[in-house]
Amino acid sequence: MTQPTVLVIEDDTSIRRGLVDALRYAGYEVIEAAEGKRGAALAVEATIDLVLLDVMLPGRDGFSILEELRAARPTLPVIMVTARGGEDDRVRGLVNGADDYVIKPFSARELLARVEAVLRRSPERPSDVQRLRLGNMIVRLDRGEVTEGTSCCATLSQRETGILRYLAANAGRAISRDELLHRVWGIDPRGVETRTVDMHVARLREKLAVGDGAIETIVTVRGKGYMLSREVEVDPS
Repeated sequence: MTQPTVLVIEDDTSIRRGLVDALRYAGYEVIEAAEGKRGAALAVEATIDLVLLDVMLPGRDGFSILEELRAARPTLPVIMVTARGGEDDRVRGLVNGADDYVIKPFSARELLARVEAVLRRSPERPSDVQRLRLGNMIVRLDRGEVTEGTSCCATLSQRETGILRYLAANAGRAISRDELLHRVWGIDPRGVETRTVDMHVARLREKLAVGDGAIETIVTVRGKGYMLSREVEVDPS
């Protein structure tokens, strides 16, 4: 299983270096950005598990990045890291969706404890999704089966169920093949050349075809990956 990947967005070189070194020493994979625009792009597109986000950044401030991130990836954990420790700033960060707020200066031990705590309670858990519905067809992710009316018309493998869970948990966002490899297969996608994701999606499309395949449950977003069709209803219960 791959280690969690943390994105550090911090413009101060010495502080960023300290954060990166502490995280890597603790076993995390780390991506870093020194300014707001680059950090925002990585936060939305990269395969990551948590963001450490400074407030005062060149290019864009942390609050605007948080707002964009919450719209694009509402369940991705974010910890604000800043010298601005006033109550108004802390409240603004938490109200806008930050999972935690760390005030500089802080110890590496405290930061790592907060990262671990936020990851443990992260809402980005695809297993919370239990059922999908498309017309008369119901996909029971808890049982790995597809039913239409009272009849079972297909069974799903563990990987197929995992793909659907992850797409459903991130409905409205295109998921890259690398992210699916990381989240569903649990492998580091860097340097991996494989068609296994595409083959699994193709099999899923066959099993979930509605109206002779006229309606797709999984759509391809060119240049980005796969997304659950907007016609699919996600039922978390």
